[in-house]
Amino acid sequence: MTSKQPLKTSSLTFFSPDEGQGLHIPLSRNMVSAGFPSPADDFKESRISLDATLIKNKEATFYARVSGKSMVNAGLDDGDLLIIDRSLEAENGKIAVCFLDGEFTVKRLHIEKNTITLMPENKSYKPIKVSKDSDLLIWGIVTYVIKAV
Repeated sequence: MTSKQPLKTSSLTFFSPDEGQGLHIPLSRNMVSAGFPSPADDFKESRISLDATLIKNKEATFYARVSGKSMVNAGLDDGDLLIIDRSLEAENGKIAVCFLDGEFTVKRLHIEKNTITLMPENKSYKPIKVSKDSDLLIWGIVTYVIKAV
């Protein structure tokens, strides 16, 4: 998965998918055991393209790097790479990249009747209740997180 021309904001750095040929990486046909090891001779491989696997709508998909710790309990850590699909509908409980009053933020959506609250996943941060005076654009829905280990 490659990207080009990053757009940096104060909280996220955005990338668009590279439309060139994807990198096909070997994929084991067997699951990798997180319990007892499996015999090495069972290892067989095929090839997988992460772009083809992780991106459903390439025209509406972007990457962004997380900056900050407001979503750590949702598994989004500082520096993680998000895959964001702008074609998906905003729904209650989804993690979304939002453009609120001129700033990007990533939060879990809490939609109830006529109110939207952007919920952090870290008790050190307060929920953001979107008021009638707020300028909110739900920019896209997070579909995958890529982490370095």
